[in-house]
Amino acid sequence: MKIRDLDLSQNPLNAEHQALGLPPVEDFVSHPDNHPVLRAAMWAAVLILAGLLLFLSWRLFFGDNGGSTGLQIIERALASQAFWNAVAVGFFAQMIDGALGMAYGVTATTFLLGAGASPAAASASVHIAEVFTTGLSGIAHVKLGNVDKSLFLRLLLPGIVGAVLGAVLITQFDGKVLKPFISAYLLLMGLYILGKAYRHALQRKAPRHVAKLALFGGFVDAAGGGGWGPVVTSSLLGSGSDPRTTIGSVNFAEFFLTLSSAASFILLAGQPDTWKLVAGLVFGGLFASPFAALLCKKLSARTLLTIVGCLITLISAYNIYTGLA
Repeated sequence: MKIRDLDLSQNPLNAEHQALGLPPVEDFVSHPDNHPVLRAAMWAAVLILAGLLLFLSWRLFFGDNGGSTGLQIIERALASQAFWNAVAVGFFAQMIDGALGMAYGVTATTFLLGAGASPAAASASVHIAEVFTTGLSGIAHVKLGNVDKSLFLRLLLPGIVGAVLGAVLITQFDGKVLKPFISAYLLLMGLYILGKAYRHALQRKAPRHVAKLALFGGFVDAAGGGGWGPVVTSSLLGSGSDPRTTIGSVNFAEFFLTLSSAASFILLAGQPDTWKLVAGLVFGGLFASPFAALLCKKLSARTLLTIVGCLITLISAYNIYTGLA
C-alpha cells in the first residue's frame, strides 16, 4: 500500500479541493521542488558545481600556471577590460536565458566571435561557462517550482545525446553551415508564438515529440554555439505548453547537456585559450541566475510568450540578414 505524503497546509490547491469535497493534495504537487526525482537531480547539480569549483580553485592556486601565482592571475583578470566586458555580456545573457529559456549561447557566442575566437573555441568556451550559469539557474528554477518533472526527464537523455553528437561535428566540420536553416526555422517559430500570445485563449496542451526535439536542440546547440533554448523552448511554447514550467524545465535540463557537451569539447579539442573571457561570462552569469528565475515565476504567460516571440524573431531575422549579406 502506498504511503501518501499529504500537504495539510492551507495552500490554494487545498482550498479548491476542500470546496469540492476532495482530499488534500500530496506534498510534491503543491511544492514541485520537493519531488524526489527533482530533488535528487538538484542535489546532483549542487555537488557537480561544488566539485568543479574546488577543482578549478586547486588548479588556480596549486597548479602549473607558468610561474604566476593564483593571486597574480586574478589581479591581471580584474585589470583587464576584456574580462569586464565578458562580465557584462554574461550578466545580460543569463538574465535573458534564465527568464525566457533561451539566447545565452547566441549572445555569448556572438561576443566571443567578435573578440576573435574561432567557432569551435567560441562554442567550447560558452558551454564551459554555461555549466556554471545553467547549474545555478536550474537549481533556482527547481526551488521556485518552475520545473515539470515529466518534461525535464523527457528532455534530459535525448538532449545529452544530441549535445555530444553536435560537439563531435563542430570539432570536425564548420558548424556555421547549419545556421541559416536553423535561423529560418526559428523566425517562423517566433512569428507563430507571437500570434499564439494574442489569441483570445491560450490553450494548454501536453507537448509531443519531446525526445526528437531535445535531440535536435542539443545537436544544434553544441554545433552552432547556441540553440537549445530557441529551438526547444520556442517549439514547446508554440505547441501550447505552459510557459513557466516549460522555461524552467528546459533551463534545468540544459545544465546536464551543457556539462556533457563541455566535457566532449575538452576531450576532443582541448581546453580553449579564452579562459579570461570564460571567467567573465561565468562571473556575470552567476549573479543574474537567481533574479532571472524569479522573473520567470512572476511574469504572466502572455507576457512571457510575447517577449520570447519578439526575441526569437529579431535574432533570427538578424542572423538571416548577416548570412545573406
